[in-house]
Amino acid sequence: HQKQGATFGYTKVRGYHPLLAFRADTGEIVAARMRKGSANTARGMKRFLQELRGHLTHAGWTGQIVLRCDSGFWSKTVTEFCERNSWQYSITVRQNPTIRRLIDDIAPNGDNCRWHPMTDYQATGYCEIAETDYDNTTTRRLIVRRVCLVDAKQQALFPNWDHHAFVTNRTGPTGVEDLHHRAHAVVELAIRDLKDNGLAHCPSGLFNANGAWLGLAILAHNLTRWTLTIGTGKPALITGATTRRTLIATPGRMSKSARRYTLHLPTRWPWTATFTTILNQLRTINITT
Repeated sequence: HQKQGATFGYTKVRGYHPLLAFRADTGEIVAARMRKGSANTARGMKRFLQELRGHLTHAGWTGQIVLRCDSGFWSKTVTEFCERNSWQYSITVRQNPTIRRLIDDIAPNGDNCRWHPMTDYQATGYCEIAETDYDNTTTRRLIVRRVCLVDAKQQALFPNWDHHAFVTNRTGPTGVEDLHHRAHAVVELAIRDLKDNGLAHCPSGLFNANGAWLGLAILAHNLTRWTLTIGTGKPALITGATTRRTLIATPGRMSKSARRYTLHLPTRWPWTATFTTILNQLRTINITT
């Protein structure tokens, strides 16, 4: 009996390949879509963006939306969708021949040199950044970061520079936009938590049942994130495993006296203050219907 849709993907492991959208500062999931394991990274991306827009609108979000993606989602469909909906975007580009020509055309030295050292790298002077026209438009920018590889093994593959490029419609300085784009790596922390929380495996042989399992895993993940964000007042990305170990999987005893329940927790429990702070903060929420 084979699981429906569970096929080998790029990880060489039989499984699924869902699309996920995370909120960067809190790690909560705002949209998800289950797909079979062999699905291309960008498959169903247009429909997914439409669903994401609907979720954000339904939630009452009115601020600026910034979409950050890796090169698997770099396409004309994605950039045009963002521009039609007034979204900002920052998407890594694959270095195909066209992009390579744009990078090679950047003036390397002399009075017209467009490469500038980056000050936020430890090896100052070995990392530089530049900007060039992406497609002769006034809104799309191609920002390129190049790093000098000094390791002997890497120099055999990249004799001079290793380039990383992304396209964006944001208008900030190149260094600021590069730092902002690199920060999208926080998505890996949320993916790790989601796998540790419920998506380490999908239990059913039916695709729709596993889609429901994905929804339950996301609900558990978001409840953990909301508890930490509301209870502590800080959107720090504390791992789900740490939360369960310190706050959820805790030995205790419930007693009842005079129709009142009392929770007895371990003596000298190191997370007593954190637990009571979060509990008291959650109790102040005014739930209205």
